[in-house]
Amino acid sequence: MKKKRSKKKIILIILLSLLLIMFIAWWIFCVYMYNSNFNIRGDSYEPIMLRVEDFEGLQCKEYSFTSDKGQKLAGYLYSSGEEQHGIVIMAHGFGGGGHNSYMDAADFFARNGYLVFAYDATAMDKSEGDGLGGVPQGVIDLDHAISFVESNDEIPDLPIVLFGHSWGAFCVSAVLNYHPEVKAVIECCGFDRSSDMFESGGKDQAGPVIYAMTPFIRIHERFKFGKYATKTAMDGFEATDASIMVVHSADDNVIGIEYGCDKYYEKYKDDARFTFIRFEDRGHNNILNDPNNTYADEIDSQFGDFVATLDYDYKAEENVDRFIQDKKDYLNKNLDHYKWSHRLDEDLFTKFVDFYDKATK
Repeated sequence: MKKKRSKKKIILIILLSLLLIMFIAWWIFCVYMYNSNFNIRGDSYEPIMLRVEDFEGLQCKEYSFTSDKGQKLAGYLYSSGEEQHGIVIMAHGFGGGGHNSYMDAADFFARNGYLVFAYDATAMDKSEGDGLGGVPQGVIDLDHAISFVESNDEIPDLPIVLFGHSWGAFCVSAVLNYHPEVKAVIECCGFDRSSDMFESGGKDQAGPVIYAMTPFIRIHERFKFGKYATKTAMDGFEATDASIMVVHSADDNVIGIEYGCDKYYEKYKDDARFTFIRFEDRGHNNILNDPNNTYADEIDSQFGDFVATLDYDYKAEENVDRFIQDKKDYLNKNLDHYKWSHRLDEDLFTKFVDFYDKATK
């Protein structure tokens, strides 16, 4: 009997050890995949970067401020004219570099009575950092950006409102946990929990397996970012009296609408603080652009015609670097920067300004 018990005990120990090894191995794999996607640098693609000179009357003053680990972040104060009654602090999305691709939004707000403070998050464009680290770093950087604006004697003491898209939308919502004094928030294509960005973005590649990865991602973020990984966008909504506008499109294939707008609407549809704008066919990256503006399609078509004239296989591995340079040269020569910079949906942004005006005046 003792031998049988001993064998059962050994088998149980072996099984538990194997399960523990599998658990640890899966955890390591999940963290590796997370870091591969988020612990990276992100720089804007130079040929299509927006330029201050393409926006009439727009002024930009650059600043530098410190984030949590001492890394210096690049800040930009945009203005147009002298009659401002609020400050819009903008948080950019992930994957296209820093704030640059939102300069057209900054210009619109600046032309309509607001100073605009934008910045490049950790490891983006002009900001320091070898890698972002993870999604909650965006909330940390925004927390420091707001505190910098509030404490800087050069920047007028005006009501603060927030604007964010995608990752930035999560950040402007979750940061309300630390800055309830904010008057209003517009979040476009956002999500509730920091791990939602990994889950929503990874479903196409990993399928249902992504749901087995998410709990480990949450644990990893908790260890790495502490309190910033535990606070959700909805926690932020509950921590403030700020007015909230939620903008999303049903066909968003980057951040599914179920991770943000639908979830918020279910809880807050009868709350007067909340305004919802739901599109059906605006996607993710172009949700802020005028759907009737065709310039992006035109330049894509023209570039396609150019590619057809190449005397080499641009898909071949040995031609990758050559094609990258040829594409850059083509865009530098042919992109109409003025047209590229003026594709914003001004009707939508007029609604944004009206929303801010009600909260700040």
